[in-house]
Amino acid sequence: MVVRILIWSLSDSETTFDELCDTLPALDEPSAWLWNEVGERFGALTFEDDDAPHIERARELIGRDPDVYEEFDAL
Repeated sequence: MVVRILIWSLSDSETTFDELCDTLPALDEPSAWLWNEVGERFGALTFEDDDAPHIERARELIGRDPDVYEEFDAL
């Protein structure tokens, strides 16, 4: 199983947390959207390739690739 962590900084983005939350669909569990409103960061923890369209939609809304993209093999 592949686990991915993606994080965007929203401090210089015109996209808001509310817009992302209102627009993006829920990810299939155990994948989840992540947010830190105080730190102005938004991200995703994914376990499936099926989440790729939702991640691409987040990229479109934010306007760029994630600042952090890490991929791990889960045991």
